[in-house]
Amino acid sequence: MPRLRDILLTLLISSAGLLMVAFTGCGPTSPPLNTLTLLPTDANPSCTVPPATFQTWFAKNPITAGGAVNPANSVTFPNTPNCSFYQWAMQDFLWLTSPTTSVYGGSGLILDSPAFFDVSPPTGSEGGPRTLLPHTGGFIHPLVLRAAQAGPHGLQITFDTSGTPIEVKPAQPKTPLIVINAQGQRIQVAHARLGPNRKPILLDTKGNVIQTLPSQATKPQARAQASETAVSTMAVATRFTIDGIFIFVDPALAVIDVEQGEADTNGVLEAQTSAGGSLIYYATIVNDVYAYYATGVADHAISLVGDGICTASGSAPCFPTTQPQLNQIVSFASGHTTFPDATALAIEIKSAWVVAAGLPNLSSYITMNATIPTYNPAAPPPPGTKTMTATGQQTVQLALVGMHVVGSAAGHPEMIWSTFEHVNNVPAAAYSYINTSNATVSVPQNVSLVPTIGGSSAPWLFSSTSATTFNSQNMSSNAFSSPATITANGSGTISPSNTIRWKAFGAASDIVPNPVDASTAASNTEIIAINNSIQSMLASGDVRGNYILTGATWTVFGGAPIGGASIASCATSPVSGCPVGTSALSNSTMETYDQGKDNTLANGGSNCLSCHSNGNTTGVSHVFGALKPLF
Repeated sequence: MPRLRDILLTLLISSAGLLMVAFTGCGPTSPPLNTLTLLPTDANPSCTVPPATFQTWFAKNPITAGGAVNPANSVTFPNTPNCSFYQWAMQDFLWLTSPTTSVYGGSGLILDSPAFFDVSPPTGSEGGPRTLLPHTGGFIHPLVLRAAQAGPHGLQITFDTSGTPIEVKPAQPKTPLIVINAQGQRIQVAHARLGPNRKPILLDTKGNVIQTLPSQATKPQARAQASETAVSTMAVATRFTIDGIFIFVDPALAVIDVEQGEADTNGVLEAQTSAGGSLIYYATIVNDVYAYYATGVADHAISLVGDGICTASGSAPCFPTTQPQLNQIVSFASGHTTFPDATALAIEIKSAWVVAAGLPNLSSYITMNATIPTYNPAAPPPPGTKTMTATGQQTVQLALVGMHVVGSAAGHPEMIWSTFEHVNNVPAAAYSYINTSNATVSVPQNVSLVPTIGGSSAPWLFSSTSATTFNSQNMSSNAFSSPATITANGSGTISPSNTIRWKAFGAASDIVPNPVDASTAASNTEIIAINNSIQSMLASGDVRGNYILTGATWTVFGGAPIGGASIASCATSPVSGCPVGTSALSNSTMETYDQGKDNTLANGGSNCLSCHSNGNTTGVSHVFGALKPLF
């Protein structure tokens, strides 16, 4: 007899296909837009939150601006694609950014409360132990510059020219670059220059051009498949800098072809000078369930009963997804803490912030105080600056610009991965959606159209309104040099670049994102619709209304994320582990340089589960295994 969830998935696919028969036409090219969010106001309400349900999210009624929100019930999560996942994400974002209550203690936001812990920054270029930092009285978050997307070993991620993700570690200082030439000989590289196609030309110690062999570690393949490469097969490259040019070699000393415009894995993002010119700073925070479970595992004091989906592998146990598993964690932590969020499971938060001073519309942001590094010259640096050198640290007020909300839930030990952005961050690339007349509407890219905040036009924080090229890395962080530095890339200077969100709502325009939605437009519509739904019910003046969900992703049946499988095949022939939801998901403040070159997957881009794909165990988190126990 087929399993119930198999039957459910079949029914969902069938119903989605019937529903989408009507979604053919080409609607208006200038749809009505919300002036704050710039989201279409006539989107088909394919995913909403009923008002009666929305009221239950809040600790008190009637709903007021800044009212405290309860966490989503992850233990009884309905696990119904796709809307229940987006509802889960929305509720938990509102919960985490609620003002703390007496139940949680502390001050500031719920995520500032003693029920949460900061995770210390990595201690070296190849990761290292990380510490859980309790939120005690007067706690100040320690934030750092964060480079590009990190891989499963704590190394940075970049892409070769076929779109295949690779992990990168920097070469040790003074290590000579040795490559294998076409004759199979080991040759030392003395110099490098860029050819007409901007590909590196390598020269030996006598000035002769070295004919190198291409790396076989990342074989060319369709970008749509490359973006789903499994972590287990992801090549680890060593990056050398020769005459200011980045050279990547695989373990066999063959050269990996990486476009120079995307070659630096430590890209730093800077706000527009008109908005204060702040660098972006990052924090990782986990909740009590996550912290005490990590401690119990590290102390060899807890081993969760199985949930029937995840199978522990070696040193990687499973995240909790059931009430009995949660009970085990609560029992282990007895005497150390109480759990005010009884229906939440393991939660991991990654957030991006800018210095509040200089923002023209500061009242529209969620803020907190934190310690950040200082540089000489200070940001924004004078025009023409090539290098900024770390000089110390300072405590300042910061404004939230982006957040990943990640958590385990019933049926999903691989976790649900969702992301949020401030409406003023960046323009969205062209996209399509379904309106209330069931017509497909195209929304063109328009960088000059900006949100209206507080009655005034608010220019983009990370883009010029006249930009024509986007997501170019102007500078790089050398966080583990002594002292740490920020240096301009190539012949450029340290300055703001223009950023865009290529996959506007986490779905590529050329790939059907999941088996429930028959088109990219249908997927986009669900994200737009739930944002509109929440916007319509939040109390006037609630600062959380200035943030939007841009997508969420998970896997079919909670299976280990499948690497090497195209999203297209997962949409038509879904199997356990296929990444679904908004399956081309990036945040413009955190995966700025991992989005590809346009709104198609054919021209590059990644998904959360492209890098977080080391099984459906705790290996999907790049933090869990590195944590020192609390006691």
